[in-house]
Amino acid sequence: MLPDSHDIVSMPTAAQEAKTALSLRERWFNWRNTTLADPRFHRWARRNPIARHIARRRARSLFDLCAGFVYSQTLSACVQLELFDLLKDGPLSRQDIAKHCLLELHACDVLLRSAVSLKLLQAVDASRYGLGMHGAALLASHGVLKMIEHHAFFYRDLKDPVALLRGEQADTTLSMFWDYTAQKSHADQQNYTDLMSASQSMIAEQILDCYPVKSHQCMLDVGGSDGTLLRTVGRSAPDMQLMLFDLKPVAERAKHQLELAGLPNTIQCHPGDVFKDALPQGADLITLVRVVHDHNDTEVIELLKRCRDALPEGGTLLIAEPMAVERVGDPATDAYFGFYLHAMGQGRPRTASELTALLLKAGFARPQEARTHLPMLVRILSAKAVINT
Repeated sequence: MLPDSHDIVSMPTAAQEAKTALSLRERWFNWRNTTLADPRFHRWARRNPIARHIARRRARSLFDLCAGFVYSQTLSACVQLELFDLLKDGPLSRQDIAKHCLLELHACDVLLRSAVSLKLLQAVDASRYGLGMHGAALLASHGVLKMIEHHAFFYRDLKDPVALLRGEQADTTLSMFWDYTAQKSHADQQNYTDLMSASQSMIAEQILDCYPVKSHQCMLDVGGSDGTLLRTVGRSAPDMQLMLFDLKPVAERAKHQLELAGLPNTIQCHPGDVFKDALPQGADLITLVRVVHDHNDTEVIELLKRCRDALPEGGTLLIAEPMAVERVGDPATDAYFGFYLHAMGQGRPRTASELTALLLKAGFARPQEARTHLPMLVRILSAKAVINT
């Protein structure tokens, strides 16, 4: 039975309901923000026995935002002074630590107390210090330690964040560091390669743990740098054919590193530019590891189409990189990687949905995400190639 005319007039439309809901949310946001901006509310919350705990926790979170740069620089100092390596075999006296670090004792005490507060170090007694929980954990990841060293470049670009956002910095340090097409000194080239290799190894482990690489016959790593991913795959899948595609000097270095690894796999390193040259044929799995988020949408679609053209019908493309979280702000991707890529001068962290849309537009089908153990570091999205008829 159809509703009568009175019912039709009185029934709210979906748009009206959405508008009402949005208005309620906005009123809540306005009330909350007005309340939190009122000093009288903070005085009340600090004195109220029920609200006191929440007020202190919120105040501490806000303080940590203000002091975060000091925390990160404390970590940087520990890495530069090789404190974690120094203490890995056991605690040492503050005098021995100061002597190793070439610091006056009072300055060393400042560093030690700061590191203890951040759980990088731990006071064993009144005069000896050893590794804290975070410091010990950092020793397990060479890639993280290399990234901490590398942050000195990032911090230079962030010294004036407003100027960075307004594009007033002509050449950022990160854009020059990651420009692998530019001529570099041997030392700069080695630093670039070392950082790529160290950080890539963490990604490689996540891929092997969370995606069935061994179900494929031949793998092509596009933008594969020095071949870290291929070396990791080759050790676990000795029968798999391996291919790498990167710029000529990069591919030559990768070939040398892969030869030194002594893998039993059949390996080919192909030189070329992913935006100018066709990719080599023959692989049923193509990997793009931390490549897509470095480029803008137009370039990404072009790259994805080249990958599709190189794959057979039903072949797989695998994208592995940090991805933004759907609808919810995530500090790792939205804050850290968002600013990092902005300082690089191109690219951005995308959500899995945004990447899925690009994959479909480039001629792929059935995009599927594989859950990783460290999603803040890397997430994995795979899709099947569809050949145009």
